[in-house]
Amino acid sequence: MELQNINPDSLSLVTFDLDDTLAESKQPLDAEMAGLLAELLKNKYVAVMSGASFFQFEKQFLGYLAGAMPDLNNLYLLPTSGASLYSYKNTGWVSLYYEKLTDQEKEKIMKAFYQVLTDTGFPMEVKSYGQIFEDRGSQITFSALGQEAPISAKSVWDPDQQKRQKIAAPLRELLPEFSVKIGGSTSVDITKKGIDKAYGIKKLMEHLNLSQDKVLYVGDALFPGGNDEPLLGSGVMCQQVAGVSETKELIKFLIKK
Repeated sequence: MELQNINPDSLSLVTFDLDDTLAESKQPLDAEMAGLLAELLKNKYVAVMSGASFFQFEKQFLGYLAGAMPDLNNLYLLPTSGASLYSYKNTGWVSLYYEKLTDQEKEKIMKAFYQVLTDTGFPMEVKSYGQIFEDRGSQITFSALGQEAPISAKSVWDPDQQKRQKIAAPLRELLPEFSVKIGGSTSVDITKKGIDKAYGIKKLMEHLNLSQDKVLYVGDALFPGGNDEPLLGSGVMCQQVAGVSETKELIKFLIKK
């Protein structure tokens, strides 16, 4: 991993992607990562931003972080690619905003998906693991292998994003009023136009009254069409990682400094 010119002392907020950054795709946060995040939370605000739903945050992240006794008052969660923001107040999580899709918008998105899948002859898998489409309230997510597909299947299905690019491009043409992003290992995420991770981090900086030079974003999808890409134009410092082990290496650097 080639580190950007990061000065840990100048940072107030470190924001992470979830899948393939803090944890393997849809897998629990491991104990070492939980401990590192708890240590980082002692001196920094930490945010986690993902295409996942809040329910998935609870299932995959929060329950496993709790054992490390983190300072939850310094932790912020941005599910569905920044379309919502949660902070911890007293004994529970409180929504600070929620950019929900209307029923009409959801219907239009689904119609476009079915049209594109048919027109492109997209190769749907014979065996799927759970839901192919998920309504996350503020985001519609298409998971080609199903929401519960094992890592062994997901990791080899579309490693260069080329399969999903073939449907993402025509979806953008059909849905110019929405944001269409490739996420995770097998997913395509759709939110309202302009509602993406750059929007989420801007809203969080406003909430915390922080300037761009105080913020670092860490993710594995800082590539064209990836759901981390909008951060490249946000003005905050971005650090690409190639997986969980590199994220651990980075957090250790931040803590040590």
